[in-house]
Amino acid sequence: MRQIALLLPFALALSGCALFQQDAPAGGVTGPAKPQPATEFAPAVSTSVLGATRAASAEALDKTTAEEKAAALAAPASGGERELGRVVVALGPPAEQGIWLSSALVKTKAQGRIVTAAGKSLAVELRPDTGAALLSLAAFQALGLSLTELPQVTVYGP
Repeated sequence: MRQIALLLPFALALSGCALFQQDAPAGGVTGPAKPQPATEFAPAVSTSVLGATRAASAEALDKTTAEEKAAALAAPASGGERELGRVVVALGPPAEQGIWLSSALVKTKAQGRIVTAAGKSLAVELRPDTGAALLSLAAFQALGLSLTELPQVTVYGP
């Protein structure tokens, strides 16, 4: 029984040697095989900066007028509004026009207001969402925020 237990690992190790065996050359002499040079080449690939051909400025994407932004900044707090909470906002899809905030804090579409940590207030359309809070391109620009910033805002709504 002990002989079988000792022979089993040896047999398994020996059978694994077949995995490393290489084909013998035409002359029948065995030895280390020489690596074969590559015979196929991949086609050349051109590279470019992402979006370089379709780049557009934030101003070109935003169709909200300066008057609309000024009105949203000047809008006073409405009576009966309450604080819904604070969220960190990221830039929303630039193709979605208007001054809006989408957040899980909002249950139904309504008019509301956001206030930045610097105290700037902006009237926005509140949109319900289940993911991270997103703020429109026009709202970012109206508040003077950097498009790469992740600011925290306080959300007020009905």
